[in-house]
Amino acid sequence: MKWTNALSTRSSLEAAVKEVVEQAQQSLDAPADLGLVFISSAFASEYSRLMPLLQEYLSVPALIGCGGGGIIGMNRQNTTQEIEGEPALSLTLAHLPGVTVRAFHIASEDLPDLDSAPNTWVNLIGVEPADQPQFILLSDPFTSGINDLIEGLDYAYPGASKIGGLASGSGMGAGIGLFSDYQLHRDGTVGLALSGNIIMETIVAQGCRPIGQTYRVSAGERNVVLGLEEQAIGCGKSRTPLEVLRELIQSLSEEDRQLAQNSLFVGVARDEFKQELDRGDFLIRTLLGVEPKAGAIAIGDRVRPGQRIQFHLRDARTSAEDLEMLLERYQRQASSTGLPAGVGALMFSCVGRGEGLYGKANFDSQLFSQYLNNIPLSGFFCNGEIGPVCGSTFLHGYTSVFGICRQA
Repeated sequence: MKWTNALSTRSSLEAAVKEVVEQAQQSLDAPADLGLVFISSAFASEYSRLMPLLQEYLSVPALIGCGGGGIIGMNRQNTTQEIEGEPALSLTLAHLPGVTVRAFHIASEDLPDLDSAPNTWVNLIGVEPADQPQFILLSDPFTSGINDLIEGLDYAYPGASKIGGLASGSGMGAGIGLFSDYQLHRDGTVGLALSGNIIMETIVAQGCRPIGQTYRVSAGERNVVLGLEEQAIGCGKSRTPLEVLRELIQSLSEEDRQLAQNSLFVGVARDEFKQELDRGDFLIRTLLGVEPKAGAIAIGDRVRPGQRIQFHLRDARTSAEDLEMLLERYQRQASSTGLPAGVGALMFSCVGRGEGLYGKANFDSQLFSQYLNNIPLSGFFCNGEIGPVCGSTFLHGYTSVFGICRQA
């Protein structure tokens, strides 16, 4: 199994395509079974030219990609680089003996109803659950069905890793581009299903730290939390979330109080049975607003009585600490198992991270390389990131999702 990536920052699309193909093919030195291409939105007006140009130089049986406001790849010095807001083209090629690779495009109108049987989703993808596929998904950010697609794939392929992101632009109305098997698509989702001699392990860094204690939802409807009680049932009366929040804010340091004004989030525990909850056990969701009269809060997800929640803060330091903790944990677990090392990796990072968050470029990608060196890394900055939390797949924000591929 071989995996390589090439990154070009040439402003000419023809020159960029030629450069990445030559570099990647020379480095791979084997037939490519899979291709992934990420192109800067600085080239948005030329998206229609990318596939014909690639086809001139490259023949690979399964190819997907998309456009992004920032592109991640390996430069000529073989170090990771994040190019934000400037022309860039990243090409990943992989030689995967014993792996079946299927590329697909799904239009929003072709999505089955969520009440459909699992085999409806299986027929849509064309891969049997018994093949234990791993999924890479790239989607149009304006597609209304991305959450339905994620939920449907979890239903049909339980336990399968699913990672990816929503295509992004420059913020100046640039068009969205999705690519699958040398075709340009403007909507829907493109993806790869990888099955056979491959495992894709995931790291989902949501970049938050918990504050205060964990509470149990005593009353809630849709995405509105109406009542909270301390985690242990029967240890206290139900209180309004606003009461709890005011008390929590008063207990914080001055620095955290300032941070809470703009960077306060809600973590929803995904494991109903785990007693001691850690950072990775929460699905981080936006705090949408407060209703002072009822003392209720609205969050960016559905809630139900009995669920546990905890308030969280996010800033550059916390995001860095969170990612480092997860990378260190993965490195420790990987080294203790004796399993084959990763050969290639993908990174899907929120457009809200990068240099705008950390004040310097290449932070997340270079931190990854510090812990997992000699693994080619590529990806892009997303309008939303797809990755698992506690065994279920979700659409995230402000997150960096990594997929690390190795032999089974």
